[in-house]
Amino acid sequence: MNNLQIGYAENIVNPELGIAIGGYYVPRFAKGILSDLKTIALAVKSGNETAIIISIDNCELFTSVIRKIKIAVQEKTGISGDKLFITATHTHTGPCLEANRTFLCDEKPINEYVDYLVEKTADACDRAIKDLKPAKMGYSVGKAPDRIAYIRRYKMKDGTTMTCPPINDPNIDHPLGTLDQRVNVLRFDRENAESIVIMNYGLHADTVNGELISSDWVGWTQETLKKSLDGVKCLCIMGAQGDVGSTHVFPTDSDMNDTEISFDNEMKSPGMARFVGRALAGTVLQVYDKVQYVDVEDIKIITENCNVEMNVPDKKDLPLAHKYAELHKQGRDDQIPYKAMELTTVVAEAVRMVKLENSPKENVMELKGLRIGNVALVGIPGEPFTEIGEKIKELDGARDLIIPCALTNGYEGYFPSKSAYLEGGYEARTSVFKDTVSEILINAADKILKKL
Repeated sequence: MNNLQIGYAENIVNPELGIAIGGYYVPRFAKGILSDLKTIALAVKSGNETAIIISIDNCELFTSVIRKIKIAVQEKTGISGDKLFITATHTHTGPCLEANRTFLCDEKPINEYVDYLVEKTADACDRAIKDLKPAKMGYSVGKAPDRIAYIRRYKMKDGTTMTCPPINDPNIDHPLGTLDQRVNVLRFDRENAESIVIMNYGLHADTVNGELISSDWVGWTQETLKKSLDGVKCLCIMGAQGDVGSTHVFPTDSDMNDTEISFDNEMKSPGMARFVGRALAGTVLQVYDKVQYVDVEDIKIITENCNVEMNVPDKKDLPLAHKYAELHKQGRDDQIPYKAMELTTVVAEAVRMVKLENSPKENVMELKGLRIGNVALVGIPGEPFTEIGEKIKELDGARDLIIPCALTNGYEGYFPSKSAYLEGGYEARTSVFKDTVSEILINAADKILKKL
């Protein structure tokens, strides 16, 4: 028997211009609005249980922000914080949510924006609950087209590993990993109201660059589906995307249409965001009318804590790390002897070392699980590699669909595969976790699925 109810609400959450933009180790400050940022709430109810899926257009939602959202939503709606499944879309053209994490910037507008974002998110949750209507759920899995996503880590012919190597670099040998092109689609058809789609795919929302606020390809996907499907609303939830970008390192002429090479060797522009967003919307359209409808008798949302080993730095590496981190904060990157993505890697690695200088060897990390009928969402607080997402999808054959969700209920950085620590590259060198983290994540996901 189907007992599902679904409610939806959204708010635009554009910041004041001049605010620091997050996403890179390069100072940027908002000069305009390219496309609106949103906070979206999807209320899911069955029987006496209510959960809210929240999608926020931002690069990373830190624990401090998540905590404020939980408190505000509970005060506004009565729904406790442990019933929230909060995700970031990972756009790299949204405002910083914590001052001075990687470069010096004014703290006041950031704190004011966080308060504004929290208020608007709580309001969206309240309106989503009031919007609850009987609904049926269908699911399908599509395949993303070629040319929108690539593994971005490469083994070079000289034996080194590079994330985002220069375009057409003759030293590139082969990518280190296999792309997962599956696009998970959940469709909710509501009585006397527009339908809602959740689209889940593992790809960095980092196709725009610059100093204009933008929801990146996510906004293009949402708007394309809204126009194509008579007002259908869409939430984009990131899949395992820690090692996936949109740059073809050996591009043809048409690959460069409406795009350019950015400071970090990647193909970025508003045109690139449009291309990726439309292509992924097309994937949803291909399966939208052929979803498998299933009854939802109940839902369940749980938290799973796990102990993770921290990548505590060797004391001998700390003097240079402090030097590079301080030079970067002072805007003196020209005094660090690296360029492009190699500079980003060295700076991010130095920031990681300084951050963990006095860290304990182990910390507790929170994962989130949400089951809607026989579909399970597994929330991870950061950016897992594709390999981790694939292994989570294969954990429990009894589920109709398992959806790994990155950037959920916190942000702890990259979760590389075990092999990546031996290979090197930006993500492994900057991860705050030791090489056991992939196994720990998969085991925690397995526990979540069993409990759900």
